[in-house]
Order: sequence, then C-alpha cells, then structure tokens
Amino acid sequence: MPNLFSPIKIKNIELKNRMVVSPMCEYSSVDGFANDWHLVHLGSRAVGGAALIITEATAVSTEGRISYGDLGIYKDEHIENLKRITDFVHQHGAYIGTQLAHAGRKASHDLPWNGGKQIPAGQPNGWQSVAPSALAFIDAEIAPTALDKAGIEKIKADFKAAAKRALAAGFDVIELHGAHGYLIHEFLSPLSNHRTDEYGGPFENRIRFLLEVIESVQEVWPKENPLFVRISATDWTEGGWTADDSVALAKVLINKGVDLIDCSTGGNVATAKIPVKPGYQVEFAEKVKKESGILTGAVGMITEPKQADEIIQEGEADLIIMAREFLRDPHFPLRAAHVLGQETKWPVQYERAKW
Repeated sequence: MPNLFSPIKIKNIELKNRMVVSPMCEYSSVDGFANDWHLVHLGSRAVGGAALIITEATAVSTEGRISYGDLGIYKDEHIENLKRITDFVHQHGAYIGTQLAHAGRKASHDLPWNGGKQIPAGQPNGWQSVAPSALAFIDAEIAPTALDKAGIEKIKADFKAAAKRALAAGFDVIELHGAHGYLIHEFLSPLSNHRTDEYGGPFENRIRFLLEVIESVQEVWPKENPLFVRISATDWTEGGWTADDSVALAKVLINKGVDLIDCSTGGNVATAKIPVKPGYQVEFAEKVKKESGILTGAVGMITEPKQADEIIQEGEADLIIMAREFLRDPHFPLRAAHVLGQETKWPVQYERAKW
C-alpha cells in the first residue's frame, strides 16, 4: 500500500516521497527577479526533504502580477537567478516546478503587509487589470478591462514564452495556475465569465482559454516533462464552478497531456462561505481522482504526518501539497519520517541531529 514515503513516477521524474511544497507568494521581488530570499526560502525546503518544490505564482507578464512584488518569468533576464535556485534544489535531491500565473482582475494590488488594496492605473506601482469580463472582484475596486481577441492571443503567447524560459531555467515541472480567482479561473467560472463569444457561456466554451493555454505551453514544453494544473474545485457559491465541473474538466485534461490536478478551492467570490477545517479540501482531490482517473494533489490544512500519510494510504490523493506547514517547518519531511517510523536520507551537514 502506498504511503507518504512511497516514491511515485510522473513522466520523466520520480519523486522520492509524496510531500510537495505548495506555491506560496512571497511578494519579495523587484521587477519580477528572484533574489536571495527566494533561494533560501525554496532551497531550505529541498534541504528539509521535500520531493518537489513549486515556486510561488510566477507572473507571465508585468500586468499579470498580483502585486509589484511578485516573482516573474516575463523576460529572459529572469532566467539566470531562477537557474541558481533550480541548481541548488537539484543538488539536494529534490525536483522543482514553477507555477505560471496571470492574476487577471486580481492584479495591481499593494503588498499584503501594506494592506493589499488595489492600486489604480496611473498611480505608482499600479496598472489596469484585465479579465474575461469587466467585473470587479469586489464592488469597491475598479473593474478590469474585458479582454478582446488580441488580448487573449497575447496572454497565450506570454504563457508560451514563460514556459520556454522555465525550461531554460532548469525547472522540471510546470504548474498552470487555474485557481483562486486568477485569470484562468475567471474564465472557468460563470460567476466571473459573462462573455457571449466562444470563450463564454457553456462549459465547453469556458474551458477553452485553459485548453488553448495548455496547447501554447506544450509547443515548447517537452512531452516527457510533467505538466500540472491547479484548480479551485468549487467556488463555494450557488451558480459557480462546481466539483462536478472539476471532474468533467479533469476528464478533458487527462487526454490533453496534463499529468496531475492540484485541487484547491475558492478565491473567486469574495463573499463565499468556506467551511475551513483540517483537511477540508481533500474530498475534492479524492473525487476528481476517483471519477476521472487523473493524479491529484491534496491541499488545505494538512499539518500532521499521520494525517498526510492516511490521505495517501486511503487513495484520496497522490501527492500532499502543503503551504503553511512548510512555512512553520521547512524540515517537515524529516520530522514526518521520525513520527511515522520511516527511514529517510538527511543532508550530511545535519546528520548529527537525526532522530
């Protein structure tokens, strides 16, 4: 029976365990450049025993950033600093992925510790956001500009160029960010997509943008390299995207060369009532996995080794993708091995501390 420390092969990589560092925005870049903070933040999780580390949402264009502090991969000059990080992660026995992202209507905001409010276009560090439809995330914000066909084509080209840079930077995995109310999710959900053209209306039209982004990325991303998609499996709101929609999408994606769906929820409706509790999103990873056959990653208040191990043993998901627990404990996999009675390799520099 698989457990938290079972290896798993996904295309041309074999993860040494099922623990993955989830994308976590650090808002610590200047003009999208990775720096020493990102090296230490991501590198320490490789030292701590994670099998795969995924960068924070990494913007494919300047206007696709959530904030002016976002990590970016929208110009060739970004590659060198990212390559330094991927090299370090590889040296310490882990794989590394990048989450390619466009913030859509949730772009152009201040840093969270400065209040996180929208910065209007024309003000310092602000720009005009774009979205499928001219609908603001919250009423107090300036509405985005609805994308025309040329705008959609530009964003597809931005994703393709970003994927090419990701390959040059040494990333092993690409994850497309289709969750949390950002641009791809905005196209998927009928609550944020009111278009009347081929990108709006029925399910088949609303998933079109994501499918075209995938096709654009696959023009430069090798077929043997893993491709993940993160989704919000439900909007938690009447009339929105549902778990059944997620299963239907998964059945399409598994035939389009997508290897795994990272199953989060919410983020597209400011007033959504989300029943947060330990493991509250695992049921969606289980549903998508069992009803579509695609690999899934479970996220959401997974904090204990035994909890994570049971999710894998019960077949509810294939990977455990953790964020806050990895912030609290960069060496969670080393601790988990001790708690679960599993043998795992420690960095030689740390062996004197091994339990």
